Parts: sequence; C-alpha cells; structure tokens
Amino acid sequence: MRRRRPASAKGRAAAPDTRTARRAEKREAILTAALEEFSARGFTSTRLDDVAQRAGVAKGTIYLYFRDKESLFQDIVRTMLSPLVGNIESVLEIDAPVRDIAEQVSELFVREVFLTRRKDVIRLMIAEGPRFPKLAEFYYREVLSRIMNAVRKLLERAVERGEMKSAAAARFPQLIGAPAIIAILWSGLFDRFEPLDVRALLRAQFDLLFGEKGGSRP
Repeated sequence: MRRRRPASAKGRAAAPDTRTARRAEKREAILTAALEEFSARGFTSTRLDDVAQRAGVAKGTIYLYFRDKESLFQDIVRTMLSPLVGNIESVLEIDAPVRDIAEQVSELFVREVFLTRRKDVIRLMIAEGPRFPKLAEFYYREVLSRIMNAVRKLLERAVERGEMKSAAAARFPQLIGAPAIIAILWSGLFDRFEPLDVRALLRAQFDLLFGEKGGSRP
C-alpha cells in the first residue's frame, strides 16, 4: 500500500489563506446585501432573513460576523466611509490655497461618494438617524466630527492668511458641506425632473465663500 505523501509547506499555507479569502468574500456579500436592503426598506423594516437571502447565506451565518442589525449597519459605515474620511482629512491638511483644497475635496466627494453607493449610506443616515440615536452618535463620531474638525482648521487658516474675510464659515463648517447634502437629497427626490450639476453647485458655493476664481477675493 502506497503511503500518502505529506502536504508541502506551501500547500498547508494555502488552505488557511483560501479560508480567509472566502470569509472576506462572504462578509463583503453580507455588507452589500445589507446596504441594498436598508436602502430599499429602511433600517426598521429590514430583516436579517432578507439580508441573508440576498447575500446567498444562511441567517445564522450573519451572526458569525455581526452581533445584530445595528452592528451590521455600523460596519457598513466603518467599511465604506471611514477610509474615505481619512483621505479627506489628509487633503484638508495640505499647505495650499483654501480654494484649491476645497476643489480637491469636492472632486473627491463627487467621485467617491455622489457617484457611488456611499451616498445611499448618507441618505439612510438622514432618514433613520432621528429614530436611532445610537446610530446617529456612531455616524457623528466616525464621520461627521472628523470632517468638521478638519474643515474648521482649514478655514481658520484661510482667515489668518486673508483668503477669507469672514470667519463665519470657520465657526460653522456645516456651511461647506451643505451643498453636498443638498445634492444627495436632490438626486434621490427630484433628479428625474431636474438633473443637478453637482460640480457646478459646489463651484458656486466656493465662489460665494472665497470669491470667484481668478477674480478678487471677497
């Protein structure tokens, strides 16, 4: 009887790697399915059974990755938005004219949020946040507070350099992000009636805050 050859070290290492890859794929499928269900039904009406069916897994499989529906939503935010927030923070720290930095961030928003499924996460947060304060607190801590702090520092620097005459925007960094939120809400409600040029909207906001590009500062 022939003895079976022992598996090579390379073969033994491949199996755990394959299992890790499969777990990552399954987790990603659950997150994608959850976002689709949340977007279609809302947080309250979404059942984990529906998420499991859409992801092609058993309901019990979800609990291997996520404690409950709330932690599932939190992980969507953490996975889809937190890395992007880090990129935005890095851009806002660049030592350059504030208008140039604002335009870089606006393009990042259009390309990485408005034209992707990330905007569905923000829509969902706007719709469900008032009813689920813990989710709102999590979103504020993971996303909003970080961006607002970075924007505030940028605008304070712009005021010190004379790039902005008024310090109002530095006191209220929400003014910078307001057109982005308007664009997301508009796209879901009214875009089929009157499409919105998001880039032009953001440029108009910057003209109001910083003066028209190439012209005199306010």
